[in-house]
Amino acid sequence: MLHSIAVAATDRFLEPDARLSAQSLDLPFLSLTGPIKFVSNYDYLLLYTPDGIAVAKTGKAAPKPVYVDFTSGAVDHRRRFGGGKGQDIAKAVGLNKGANLSVLDATAGLGRDAFVLACLGCSVSLCERVGFVRAMLQDGLYRATLHHEVADIVAKMSLLTTDISGISHDAVFDVVYLDPMYPHTDKSSAAAKKEMAFFRDLVGKDDDADALLPLAMELAEYRVVVKRPKGATFLNNAQPTYQLEGKSGRFDVYVRKSLDSLSA
Repeated sequence: MLHSIAVAATDRFLEPDARLSAQSLDLPFLSLTGPIKFVSNYDYLLLYTPDGIAVAKTGKAAPKPVYVDFTSGAVDHRRRFGGGKGQDIAKAVGLNKGANLSVLDATAGLGRDAFVLACLGCSVSLCERVGFVRAMLQDGLYRATLHHEVADIVAKMSLLTTDISGISHDAVFDVVYLDPMYPHTDKSSAAAKKEMAFFRDLVGKDDDADALLPLAMELAEYRVVVKRPKGATFLNNAQPTYQLEGKSGRFDVYVRKSLDSLSA
């Protein structure tokens, strides 16, 4: 059973935006009368704050809210020191073969992998079918445009208003990237566990994840890349062309045609 969520604002001047968001997302609006640790009638809040839009667990001893943030923390550290095109995700997408690739991230989530690809020069279109997550992404992208160090990067990222099933087959991307929801492992970092716990509660598993692969194959000009944990089954039980194994997971690569023509 999915946990309940409402929309709220920490400041009165943010309430009009929060009310509009609640209406558009078909979620209840909650007017806060005190700290969120005292909220008992909802498990989570989509929280409008002066720092942006967050998803926050209610109740005592709840962890800190989660924001989409491309300007600090682990995301910013990866931008600075992540290893460039030597990263597994770059190799899987094919950045060793071509530059300026157009990528559809069809399961964008908090946008972190999309941001890495944009850092490496890709033009990235993002799909996120869960409404409140899409609202967080839109907010995070906007705030990043105001940051001088990453504004040029997020300019390469565009958030679509539909999920992958609503994209016209006339829109073809060089690469389609998939990272369906999958249970976290005990080796996940504490921060990753917290975020995955939030989204597992609110969104659940991607029970229809297998259906993503055929759609992705129709939209990809050159390849589809699927991010999977170690030991996970192949998406849609389809054997990939090849795999790239990392420390905590792997990338299954489905090649439609060679990227060599891009660099010719």
